[in-house]
Amino acid sequence: MQRLLIIGCGDVARRALPALTRRYRVFALVRETVGAQSAELARFGVTRISGDLDRPATLARLAGLADLVLHFAPPPESSGCDTRTRHLIAALRRGKILPRRLIYISTSGIYGDCAGAVIDETRSARPQTARALRRVDAEAQLRRWGRTPGAPMVSILRVPGIYARGRLPVERIRRGDPVLSSADDVFTNHIHADDLARASLAALRRGRANRVYHACDDSGLPMADWFDAVADAVGLARPTRVSRAEAEKRLSPTVLSFMRESRRLDNARLKRELGLRLAYPDIVAGLVDACMES
Repeated sequence: MQRLLIIGCGDVARRALPALTRRYRVFALVRETVGAQSAELARFGVTRISGDLDRPATLARLAGLADLVLHFAPPPESSGCDTRTRHLIAALRRGKILPRRLIYISTSGIYGDCAGAVIDETRSARPQTARALRRVDAEAQLRRWGRTPGAPMVSILRVPGIYARGRLPVERIRRGDPVLSSADDVFTNHIHADDLARASLAALRRGRANRVYHACDDSGLPMADWFDAVADAVGLARPTRVSRAEAEKRLSPTVLSFMRESRRLDNARLKRELGLRLAYPDIVAGLVDACMES
């Protein structure tokens, strides 16, 4: 049985565990081997490896450990680059045997603002935020390693907004935060967390070397329409629509940064090459499921 290492055991990784543990002997890097998260991993039979990507001296046990790697961990927030990915690569390279495949979960934010255009994976990266720059750095490190002899086959999933039970902007709607008017609105993209977990498994089996895939559903839609759909699904009043000038006065810089980027992701490669059939191809089906879960 092949050995698989998970880096970053968040919600999506845990959703993938039932399928992963049927196919692989699964290891997971964790900061603590006690607590609710660790107990959940233990219930699935996952072997927990204590370590911290911010402390490279703790990563020695990763060398030669796994045939396959799922890298879900985000970059650090305070750095100009992704030091965590750098530390991970260094630890894995110390093994006499290197992983055969590595799947990295990145973000569609690396494209920056595309003025609402439909884009595929050949679009150049033009990151406009510090968090997107860190993701570009992580991708570059991994793809550079993937081109060296004997290195793992690296595939990258670029992911937009993830939603599911507990991952809906309900509190923001309850607060009465406004959204942009139709004249000023931007296009946004989404994927249900269960479909992202399944996309990760598909990439492990069929992902091509140094290949990027848009892991998103079929419904690129205006951001305000997304918030309206969530409000309707949970029985709340729809947010007020305001001009961009008014939004600049009322919303935080972080929220506004998402309102400055507009793009629609083409997911044809995800379906064609990875053979993924989305369980929730649009937000209508996905929100029904997310609200039923809650």
